[in-house]
Amino acid sequence: MIKQTILAATFALAPLPLAAQATLTAETTTPGSTPHYIDSTLAAILESAGVATLQITEGATLTNSVQAVAEGQLDMAPAPLILPFLLSRGIGPYSGVGPEKGAELAGNLRALFFNAGSAQILGYYNNNPVADIRDMSGLRIWNGPPRGAALTSGRAMIQLLSGLQDGQGYEGVQTPWPDTVSTITSGAVDAWTIPEGLPSGREIAIAAAGGITLHDVPSDLLASELGQQILAAPGHAAYSVPVEEFRAAYAGNDITVVTDDDTFDSFATAFAQIVPASMDDDLVYRIVTAYLEGEDRFVSGSPRGPFIRLSFGDLDGTAQGACGAVQIKMHPGAIRAFEDAGHTVADCLRP
Repeated sequence: MIKQTILAATFALAPLPLAAQATLTAETTTPGSTPHYIDSTLAAILESAGVATLQITEGATLTNSVQAVAEGQLDMAPAPLILPFLLSRGIGPYSGVGPEKGAELAGNLRALFFNAGSAQILGYYNNNPVADIRDMSGLRIWNGPPRGAALTSGRAMIQLLSGLQDGQGYEGVQTPWPDTVSTITSGAVDAWTIPEGLPSGREIAIAAAGGITLHDVPSDLLASELGQQILAAPGHAAYSVPVEEFRAAYAGNDITVVTDDDTFDSFATAFAQIVPASMDDDLVYRIVTAYLEGEDRFVSGSPRGPFIRLSFGDLDGTAQGACGAVQIKMHPGAIRAFEDAGHTVADCLRP
């Protein structure tokens, strides 16, 4: 896996008013993804505000990043909320950790803020179309990295659309995130399902090799018992965008968007920006204060800004996907920053 370290100063658009007060380490996903945009923008904001220099390693597998934060080996990472849930039980990708140690590690995680801007999509090349998304038997489908939240969501998407299990009816193909585009453009798979922000640089790169079609989840399937179970599953949240806005986000690219009504509906991957519980309260307060003051920059800094659904207002826990099966708590410094900015924070988010 190719990794690249980025200094926040690379992204800063204004001179530093003061020397950075802290140097923090972080890991994030590949360029073009929603977590990468959030982390790189946050890095620029923190540097400009003189709060911290954020040293970011790209192309990370967030399963590993979450555990590294929990162990105190990493200062910050974006966490799909299913991962703290799985860690707390020592299951799935954390089965080697075990329930007791997993619960201890998950208890070391604290959230700074939340977002749910990556919606699960299904795509394929127009020169090799999927005849019926409800019958994908026999296909090779890229459905995620080798492990982690995206793979869980990808498998859920194919099961919801066509009733098939990975390895039983279709062949799931997994590669590390940096190899996703090359795997798909090489023709090694018939279709792909990925949690994507809007617009997705990854989908645009895939479409550069030939026209593609993207599907949402048909309304009847989303309303089905399985669909509602997936929406309510740990780490998921509902996602709906007017289809004309969705199409406009990809204007100028050879991307066809298919829905059965006037909205693009799917399930989103709910995220929290996490730090160790031991991080200094005042530092967290300054980080989150700078984040809240940087709302306009997050929204206007990229075409995806209006769609990333970052938490800048009141936090009820439920909308953030954090007060059901997932029980992650916010850092006290983050709570103080939200409240000082005039926002309410639900009791279920308090440690």
